[in-house]
Formats: sequence, C-alpha cells, structure tokens
Amino acid sequence: MDFAQILEEYGQNYATAIMQTLSMTALCFCLAMVISILITVMRVSPIKPLRLVGDLYVQIFRNIPGVALLVLVAYALPNIQIVLPWKTCVEVTVVLLASAFGSENFMTGINAIGVGQIEAARSIGLTFTQTMRKIVIPQALRSAVLPMTNLLIATMLTTALGSQVPLNPQELTGLVSYITTRSTGAGIVPFIISAVCYAGMSVLLGVLGNRIDKKVRVLR
Repeated sequence: MDFAQILEEYGQNYATAIMQTLSMTALCFCLAMVISILITVMRVSPIKPLRLVGDLYVQIFRNIPGVALLVLVAYALPNIQIVLPWKTCVEVTVVLLASAFGSENFMTGINAIGVGQIEAARSIGLTFTQTMRKIVIPQALRSAVLPMTNLLIATMLTTALGSQVPLNPQELTGLVSYITTRSTGAGIVPFIISAVCYAGMSVLLGVLGNRIDKKVRVLR
C-alpha cells in the first residue's frame, strides 16, 4: 500500500490519533509542571527531610525506563488492588517521568538567580515561602522556557508508551501497530506517516517555545 491508500483508508484514524496524542500531552505536561514546581521547592527547602524526599523522587523517576515504569503502573499495581484505566496508566507514567526531568530544569533556572537577590529578600524579612513565590519561581519559570519546551516535546514523544497497552482510540504509535496488523501490505508507510506527524508537531512546539522565550527571557 502506498501513502495515498493508507491515508484514504486510515486518514480519520490518524486525525483521531493526533488529537489523542495532543490531549494526553497537554494534560500530562500541565500536571508535570505543577509537580515539578512542588518537587523543586522541596529540594531547596530549609527542611532537610523535604529536601531528601524531593531528591529521592527525582533520582528514582529520572532513572527508570518508561516501559518498565508503565509495566509497574499497569500490571503491578493491580496486585495491591489499585486498578487504573489503561489511558490513566499511561498518563501517570508520563507525568512521573516528565516531572522528574522538569524539576531538574527548574533547578537550573533557580541556580541562575543571583545569590544577592535571595540575600536581599531575607534582609527585608521575606519568609522562605514569600521568597520562592515572589522572586525565585517567577524568574526560574522565565529562565526555563526553552528547557521546558524540550520537555514538552519529550512528553509528547513519551505518550508513545500508549502503544504498549490497549488504548482506544490509539495514539500515533499505537495506530501504526493497528494498521500493520490489519493491512499486511502496509510496509513502513504507516511508520513514516506517524514519524512525519511527530516531527511536524515537534517543530511547531519548538517554534512556539522560542517565541515565548524571546518575550519572557531574563536579560542578564
């Protein structure tokens, strides 16, 4: 089957898969951003147990392969009576992975903030929470736009883990398996189409991220 035949027969499936991929990406990235900020605040907290928990979280989920983590969430949790829908399993996996890497991005942004600003905040009586909310986090967010753009793209690509569980409707990678099992003459064409879709969306996200970065970048 050539490109025209694949698109004619499965074009609607591809459109649905793209929307599925984008919706999962948006949800997972938003949740990952929130968790990333919370974990990062814990890692710079003056309370040692919180710092240890934050660092442990990052070290664990940054170093577990995505497929292995998905297996644990989807197939191991039911053994302790925690059964999640397949889509939720994929989303939980992606959020855990993305938030760990997101925290590292925020830490880089925080490290770029001058120590003098933190000392000035303390000198005028700001608490740790006020310093983080009014000075540190806003600047860290602005400094981390490009790294977070890369994380957004990585989050989108990581949703391909959905191909490892029976999602309905399929995301882009799962759709390839769906097509190849039903059209023996499809060859590599479905793979190429999905790859082009991923590449196109990644380029668009990269352009958007660059534009946002130019507007909010912290000039030093």
